[in-house]
Amino acid sequence: MSLLRTELAQWRANPLRELLAGAVATFALIPEVIAFSFTAGVDPQVGLFASFVLSIVIAVFGGRPAMITAAAGSVALVAAPLVANHGLPYLFAAGLLAGLMQLVFGVLRLGVLMRFVSSSVRTGFVNALAILIFAAQLPHLDDADAAAWAMLGLGLAIIYGLPRLPLPGVRAVPSPLICIAVLSVLAVALDLPLKTVADLGQLPGSLPQWMGLPQVPWDVETLRIVALPALAIAMVGLLESLMTARVVDELTDTPSPKNREAAGLGVANVATSLFGGIAGCGMIGQTVSNVKYGGRGRLSTLFAGVFLLVLMVLLKPWVGQVPVVALVAIMVMVSVETFDWRSLSALARHPRLSGAVMLATVAVTLLSHNLAAGVGVGVLLSGVFFTLKVARLLQIAHDDAADGIRRYRVSGQVFFASADAFIDAFDPRDLRGTQVEIALEDARLWDITAVAALDKVIGRFRHHGIRVRVHGLDRHSRALLRRVRRGAGLDALGIEDA
Repeated sequence: MSLLRTELAQWRANPLRELLAGAVATFALIPEVIAFSFTAGVDPQVGLFASFVLSIVIAVFGGRPAMITAAAGSVALVAAPLVANHGLPYLFAAGLLAGLMQLVFGVLRLGVLMRFVSSSVRTGFVNALAILIFAAQLPHLDDADAAAWAMLGLGLAIIYGLPRLPLPGVRAVPSPLICIAVLSVLAVALDLPLKTVADLGQLPGSLPQWMGLPQVPWDVETLRIVALPALAIAMVGLLESLMTARVVDELTDTPSPKNREAAGLGVANVATSLFGGIAGCGMIGQTVSNVKYGGRGRLSTLFAGVFLLVLMVLLKPWVGQVPVVALVAIMVMVSVETFDWRSLSALARHPRLSGAVMLATVAVTLLSHNLAAGVGVGVLLSGVFFTLKVARLLQIAHDDAADGIRRYRVSGQVFFASADAFIDAFDPRDLRGTQVEIALEDARLWDITAVAALDKVIGRFRHHGIRVRVHGLDRHSRALLRRVRRGAGLDALGIEDA
């Protein structure tokens, strides 16, 4: 019952605010979706229809309220070669298979893997996407004249300046919507020669239609063609959606079920493929815009898709006259709001390795235009740096007792990265006695490399005629030793099994 109340609350909270926030996200979607459609090599209506279906389905089945899901650039980059080489039906087949993969990912509760993405990688992900969003606006300003630059300046002034005016009710309507209305009226009234939304491509003229299963041969050859692109679409989509969900968690200080978000994305991509749309994922820029203007529940996500379809189909003649520069102004605002400006000053305060991970994530993402590559490199570097840090924590001290026994005390983690340092710390050549004790109460053996290192140390001492006694192994380390030696007794090497 409490779950049902929570679900209903996510739909009922402040409807007017949710609708207005969703409308802002819709206008932020239009230029991006159309641009991504061209990137994928499909008509704009394929991306626009997809964004409508994705928004409707994810609003119901998704795990993160207020998140905007639509046709995304990261998926378009993966889809482009498939469309170019095999045609549009194979793109729908790949999207269908990718959705099923994402659904399985969510059902198997694999969202826990997001724990391996560090804060530095998430910051790099956000900053790289902010830069890419800004860079995507620059082609719209090619050959821009004085009128276009003046309108862009006016649009930014309205977006940022209007909320600062000490007027009652000035924040009731989001300033980006006012920006679009003012710039559209001025462009038409003054007959300014500005590029409009209609110039971006053919807009839809009807509602999305059920197409059913993609018209491809359902055989092994088709599976061979779509399997790898589908896997890439599934992984890139999951990565971007789950990381966007984490960003919204931090912005709103609320948790969200990541496994439900993954499964919901899978259902949404299956649905959009059956309606003839390209697969999609979470859109961080539009999501940040939605949250900034008050979107907190599922209604804003739903309305972003519904309003997109209303604009494209029912209001197409008017939407077609909206100057592109007005949408550019909104996207500039989105990129500025998305970028984590505090991360720049944090570079001087945080550990250098954390800063290196963040910068590497940004650099690889920008150079490859591939989110998965950037995050993958960031996660890899995070793992390497963490491993090196833990390996340096290994400490081995010794003292020579009056009874002629040298006692070593090991503290820290013994694994593949610290095994060599562990071996080098024991040198039988400088011993005067004939017996050694190795205390491992404050240490742990983690892998077979650690077991091999301990065996090697014991063997070296015995080779020099020195008796060895090892004690203090914890339960985990003893169990590991038994598995590696396939049940052989530990006392054979002088290791106390207690």
